[in-house]
Amino acid sequence: MSHSELSLSRKDYPPLLFPDNPKPILIYIWAMRGKSAAVRFIFITILIDIIGIGIIIPIVPDLIQELTDFDNSTAAWYGGLLAATYATMQFIFAPILGGLSDTYGRRTLLLISLFGLGLDYLVIVFAPSLAWLFIARIISGICGSSMTVANAYIADISGPEDRAKNFGMIGAAFGLGFIVGPTVGGLLGEYGTRVPFMAAAAMALLNWLYGYFVVPESLDAEHRRAFSWKRANPIGTLKSIFSNKIIVPLIISLFTIYVAAHATQSNWSFYTKEKFHWGALEIGLSLGFVGVMVALIQGLVVGKVVKKLGEVKAVYLGFFFNALGLLLLGIITEPWMVYAVIVPYAFGGLAGPSLQSIMAGQTAKNAQGELQGGITNIMMLTAIIGPPLMTGIFGYYTHPETDYYYPGAPFILASFLAVLSILIASRTLQKLRLNK
Repeated sequence: MSHSELSLSRKDYPPLLFPDNPKPILIYIWAMRGKSAAVRFIFITILIDIIGIGIIIPIVPDLIQELTDFDNSTAAWYGGLLAATYATMQFIFAPILGGLSDTYGRRTLLLISLFGLGLDYLVIVFAPSLAWLFIARIISGICGSSMTVANAYIADISGPEDRAKNFGMIGAAFGLGFIVGPTVGGLLGEYGTRVPFMAAAAMALLNWLYGYFVVPESLDAEHRRAFSWKRANPIGTLKSIFSNKIIVPLIISLFTIYVAAHATQSNWSFYTKEKFHWGALEIGLSLGFVGVMVALIQGLVVGKVVKKLGEVKAVYLGFFFNALGLLLLGIITEPWMVYAVIVPYAFGGLAGPSLQSIMAGQTAKNAQGELQGGITNIMMLTAIIGPPLMTGIFGYYTHPETDYYYPGAPFILASFLAVLSILIASRTLQKLRLNK
């Protein structure tokens, strides 16, 4: 049997729940087994991972303040550290989990990660202090690294004819998760700061049960390999992509714009609470709108703009909207303006995909996987650096003892970084444009 096919024999599944005369519910579960059930499981797994990231955003200020006596400014600092803790664990453990899945199988690692996420959410539900939130973020950062394993599972079970479609489902899970997570967090947060995590724990553990009883292993024993610490680290990939001198300025530009994005990603809840006195519901709904706009731009606009203007012009246009949107977010004065500014800000999403496409075009075919892994590591690094930087600036300029009170300061810095990204990339982009 090819490693790209799924075995549907009973030996690939837990030897439970399959007596000689199974009950109707077990017959139904058995009928769902196979590739479609596996793809659904991976889709739901990634969706829950992303929901778990987004669900905490609307309520993190209230949750931190509930566990401490901090004001919103100090809570923002700790919010940034919590986000950086999560990202650090992902940066370290994503290649480790990927390597372990090559040795012990995808299914095992996915189930361990899902069970760990369920426990992580329960830790937050009962957390008695801020220290327990950091413990929970460490657990979720490790378990949330299962994204690497999920991608490998999809690669295992997908033939050439449906690989793009199945990977497209992963992209759809990302987009849906970033819409559902903050929205659900905001809605449930109205009933208490711990309620969203109860829902997240239930989803993770139910999906763990579904995966345990329904989803088979995708990597058979003959295609497994020994675990290697040399391969299971993120540093080697970064070194290799920086050896391509042509794309180095573009990588730095991408790094800069991703750091700038954390003015929004890490500060949104604290900023809107400080400036407009929003609660969890208003924050969650506004972030849901951000998710909808980003999904629309990525799904409907990017391809058409690139086709009409070309990749280089699309990058410039995206950087322009990034800089403009971030600047406007920093100077708005009324709550309704938030929704108005989200629209041009979302068009900043033209830059990232176009820039990645340009870099892919300047990289050999046999190094594409390495490039994409390096870009993922760059994103993880910015998720370590960006949150404490941006929330630290917010905390400084909103602290009761600050000399100059200005909640929008992180967005002004981010707008400057967006302009800097243009300048860093412009020379290389101009050369590529002239060489076409």
